[in-house]
Amino acid sequence: MQLGKKKAMAARILGVGKDRVIFVESRLKEIKEAITRQDILDLKKAGAIKIRDVRGRKKIVRRKNRRRIGKIKKKVNRRKQEYVKITRKLRKFAKHLLKTASISREKYREIRRLIRARKFKSKRHLKTSLQDGS
Repeated sequence: MQLGKKKAMAARILGVGKDRVIFVESRLKEIKEAITRQDILDLKKAGAIKIRDVRGRKKIVRRKNRRRIGKIKKKVNRRKQEYVKITRKLRKFAKHLLKTASISREKYREIRRLIRARKFKSKRHLKTSLQDGS
């Protein structure tokens, strides 16, 4: 007795694969007469159609993150960060002095050159050197 289409229909209705659908041999005539969705569900409830358990691995194991391109985070150089912070702070201060006419344009250019050469360790150091030089 060919029941391939019935098996496919039962699998679709019960939401499982065709391999998992099992027809009980003694009740094949009832299964053959089943036409509607409700018939299949009733046969399942009556025990004429059984569903085999899932085979294979039960536990889903998450993959560990791999260290590849796009995952590697480069360590930023601390000395560079400090240099950038102090340089921006000093340049802003020098610009403020120029706007308030505390220093001349030539002196401003000279201070900028010294800032780039890393002569000043801090804003206070720049202030004291300006007072000593003035």
